[in-house]
Amino acid sequence: MKAKTVMNKIIIVGGLSACLLLGGCGAGQAADATSAESTVATQESTITPTESTEAAETVSTETAQNEAQLPDGVYTAEFSTDSSMFHVSEACDGKGTLTVKDGVMTIHISLGSKKILNLYPGLAEDAAKDGAVLLQPTTDTVTYSDGMTEEVYGFDVPVPAIGEEFDLALIGTKGKWYDHKVKVSDPAAEDGDGTSNGSYDMSALADGSYTIELTMEGGSGRASIQSPAQLVIADGVATATLEWSSPNYDYMLVNGEKYLPINTEGNSVFEVPVEALDAPLTMIGDTVAMSTPHEVEYTVTFHSETLESTESGK
Repeated sequence: MKAKTVMNKIIIVGGLSACLLLGGCGAGQAADATSAESTVATQESTITPTESTEAAETVSTETAQNEAQLPDGVYTAEFSTDSSMFHVSEACDGKGTLTVKDGVMTIHISLGSKKILNLYPGLAEDAAKDGAVLLQPTTDTVTYSDGMTEEVYGFDVPVPAIGEEFDLALIGTKGKWYDHKVKVSDPAAEDGDGTSNGSYDMSALADGSYTIELTMEGGSGRASIQSPAQLVIADGVATATLEWSSPNYDYMLVNGEKYLPINTEGNSVFEVPVEALDAPLTMIGDTVAMSTPHEVEYTVTFHSETLESTESGK
C-alpha cells in the first residue's frame, strides 16, 4: 500500500514538472515573439521618418529649382565665390552678365587677371580626367572707376540654379586643379543698352485690371499725372491710362510711337504701354499751352509695391 502511494506521488510530481517545463518553453517563445514584433515595429518607425525626410528634401529641391528659373533675357547678377583669390574683376562690382535662353542660364564673368587658364563646371578630380570639356577663356577689357583699362580673362559659366552653390573647378598657371564653390544670385533685368534697371518682373503678373502709384520728373513742374493710375494687363502686355492735370496735351511719344488722347473733353487722357515697373521710363508729352506746341520730356516710374488689383476676389 505504501509503495503504491509513493509511486503515485512520484507520477504526480513528474507530471507537474513536465507541465512546468512545457509552460516555460511556451513563455519563452511568446517572449521571443513579442520581442521580435517590438524590434520590427521599432525598425518600421525608424524607416518611416527617413523616407519622409527624403521625400521632403526632394520636394524642397524641386521647388528651389523651379523658383530659380527666369524668363528668357539678359540680366546682371551677383557672382560670389568661396575664395578671395578667385573673384570677378573689381571693375565689375562683383557682378556678371547672366543670359537666359530657352530656359538655359549662363553667366559671363570677367576675372581679375589672366592667371586662371580654364574653368570646369564640376570637381577638380573630374576636370583632370581625359576628355573633360573645359571652359575656355575670352579676352575681356575692363574699365575701372578712374578710367584705367585692363585686359583680363573672362568665362561663360553654366548656371544650374539661382541662389544655390555649385562646384566650379579652376586651373592656373601652375597647372593644378582646385575645387571651389560659387553662387549666382540677385538677377536684375537689363535695359536694351545693357545697363541694369533693377526692374520688377512683370511676367509674374496675371492678366487683369490694377491701380498703381507713379512718380514723374521733368518739365517745368506745373503739370502732373494723376496717381494712382489705372494699369491693365492683357496677354502679358501692360497698358496704363494716364490723366494729365491739364487739357493741353495733344499727343504723347513712348518708344518712338505716337499716342493720341482717348477723350475730347476735360484733362488730357492717354493709354500708353508700360514696359517695366520700378524703373524710370522716358515719355514725351506735347503741350499746346504755350504760343507754339512744345514736346517736353518726362521720366515716369511705376512703383510695384503699390500695385493693387481692382477685380473682386484678387
